[in-house]
Amino acid sequence: MKLLVKKLSIIKQLKIIKSHQEYSKFLHILPCRTIVVTMKGLYFQQNSPGEEISFVFQERENLPDIKDNYVKLQVKACALSWINIKLLSEMKLEKEFFPVGREIAGVVLEVGNKVSFFHPDDEVVGILPLDSEESGLCEIVRIHEHYLVHKPEKVTWTEAAGVIRDGIRSYTALHFLSHLSPGKSVLIMDGASVVRVIDLSNGKDDVTENCLEETGGIGVDIILDAGVRLYSKNDEPALNLQLLPHKHDIITLLGVGGHWITTEENLQLDPPDSHCLFLKGATVSFLNDEVWNLSNVQQGRYLCILKDVMEKLSTGVFRPLLDEPVPPYDAKVSMEIVQKNQARKKQVIQF
Repeated sequence: MKLLVKKLSIIKQLKIIKSHQEYSKFLHILPCRTIVVTMKGLYFQQNSPGEEISFVFQERENLPDIKDNYVKLQVKACALSWINIKLLSEMKLEKEFFPVGREIAGVVLEVGNKVSFFHPDDEVVGILPLDSEESGLCEIVRIHEHYLVHKPEKVTWTEAAGVIRDGIRSYTALHFLSHLSPGKSVLIMDGASVVRVIDLSNGKDDVTENCLEETGGIGVDIILDAGVRLYSKNDEPALNLQLLPHKHDIITLLGVGGHWITTEENLQLDPPDSHCLFLKGATVSFLNDEVWNLSNVQQGRYLCILKDVMEKLSTGVFRPLLDEPVPPYDAKVSMEIVQKNQARKKQVIQF
């Protein structure tokens, strides 16, 4: 305390402080002690495989020095998404405490000596990589510049954080997997959860018949599912019968040369199913929006997608379906709702 008073006394006498930068430079030449600042972030914990995960706030100390291509970011908003525990396990990313909250928007505070795209005070948005040690639900985070793009001025913090991941998911499904082009018909199961084109989440039994009638019996060019039933109702666990279409219905609805984009990672096709797809010349692709961060080869294309998503958001092409912003102290409760798939609107934490 005496040392701090002495510093302030010297500064007052010299009367040379005109800006924050000068203040920082002047303090640099004075003897001082390192002050450790702790901040809280949200993490999840799973004690054993198959056990329900729990969310906890953990304190963390100062960030490492910002150097090379890293950026220090003051988080303004962080969106919450369902955590794929199985994927993390398969990628050997298991930890005692795993950070929560990856879609972030905020202001650049400091940049490393090799950063070329950003400067302090820039408004940015991005997604923390899958193996990040940072929790996006923390006031300050450290992130590589290649995971960020500039946020348009017209876009709010909550909109930027809430749309970025779903935008990438849509791009991956419609452009890179199904090669969407003018004139093609698109059927999106549970459309309210990705891009609402046709919403079939009302559980009608005659969905297949209705769609074939709408297309004149020729079928649909592109089908995106939100999961499918693999077995008959008698053999399927009750938990998996939540209004999901059967795989046979999807195959029946596909037109000649059609594309089936599925999120069902355990999809099983019997020989008759494969033969039907063969006759139609149809393709099956798996939608995993994490693939962009699993290989540096795709980094340039990934950044282009991020920029285009923000551009379409600023021009009104993307219209997000967001819930009311949630304060940080309610992040734990909101994340529990998201993890149970009980949230119909995107949950965004606003700082």
